[in-house]
Amino acid sequence: MKKSVIILAFALGLTGVNAQTENNSAKNFNQWSVEFGAGFNKPQKPFSNGNFTSTPSPWVGDLGVRYMFNNKFGLKADFGYDSFTNKGSSLDFDSRYYRVDLQGVANLGRIMNFETFTNTIGLLGHAGFGYAQLRSDNFRGADEMTNFIAGVTGQVKLSNRVALTGDFSTIFNASQDRTFDGAAIPGNRGFSGLIFNGTVGLNVYLGKNAKHADWTVVSENVDLSAYDSKIADLENKIKNMPEKQVVVEKPVTNNVVTDKDIVRDMINDKYYSVYFDFNKSTPIENSTAAIDVILNYLRKNPSASLDVIGYADQVGKAEYNEKLSNARAENVKKILTQAGIASSRLNVVPAGADTSVEKNSEEARRLARRVTFRVK
Repeated sequence: MKKSVIILAFALGLTGVNAQTENNSAKNFNQWSVEFGAGFNKPQKPFSNGNFTSTPSPWVGDLGVRYMFNNKFGLKADFGYDSFTNKGSSLDFDSRYYRVDLQGVANLGRIMNFETFTNTIGLLGHAGFGYAQLRSDNFRGADEMTNFIAGVTGQVKLSNRVALTGDFSTIFNASQDRTFDGAAIPGNRGFSGLIFNGTVGLNVYLGKNAKHADWTVVSENVDLSAYDSKIADLENKIKNMPEKQVVVEKPVTNNVVTDKDIVRDMINDKYYSVYFDFNKSTPIENSTAAIDVILNYLRKNPSASLDVIGYADQVGKAEYNEKLSNARAENVKKILTQAGIASSRLNVVPAGADTSVEKNSEEARRLARRVTFRVK
């Protein structure tokens, strides 16, 4: 009987890990967003001698559409407009700069694990190439050029649908044949034009899911329903197994293997664990089955005591993970005491970060964020 249970438990563990992996592959976050902003610019060069603009100079407008492949990388297409006018003793000029760019986007907030200290501040990096035109009252037609743009965008999440943004971008123009005030500079080649842009705006997130990729920690999206339902099925099988005698030849004795012995072994072997979302100390809903098993065991064995062992993944500082693992274990202890288990029977053990799992694996980190138990 015990051999059968161990085989079942082993199969359960493998199936649970598989369920985690399958869930991770699903896109349960929004991927599209619309971005717009307005602000100031400073064209640096080229200018004719004695001509210049204000510092900073109004105005800049930007409109873009972004698609995230995952929670770290994406692409965006955007249209930008800059207005350049003279200041003070500079000769009169009124120029307009138009650009269309395709840019790669990196979610630096997720890459640098901002979630370890904030859930509302983000950072995006972007860079790409595009086509631009300079038009001015001082010449006919348009000066056509290519451009390279790079920048960073700070984010403050206002809701799951909207984020406030502040962007700083640098634009280099290639083959610019006119100064920003409209004078001709024939034969000019290379990246000779330089503009700095600063804008404030909004990201509006589109889609049916609750969160956008910008704010999604992939390992947050844990669904242990398959795992816990199999635990419950296994628990029922254990409860329904009749007691029987096992004959051991050397020495010849009769050992009665009871349900509670098997459950104790499985508890100590960490088959019953309570799981948590990233940076959270409240158990996820689907971990209730494991808590029920622990409650049933303690009620049937009033003389047993229990170590409640909390873990965190390896993201973040050791001191923070120690506190987080303690908070997780304390919250599970609180659930057990509220269900009628004496506090004196429960010993909280903060184990800090679980270094036995692969730090760079999202699936492994997801399984590391847990509370396990040890019957004493």
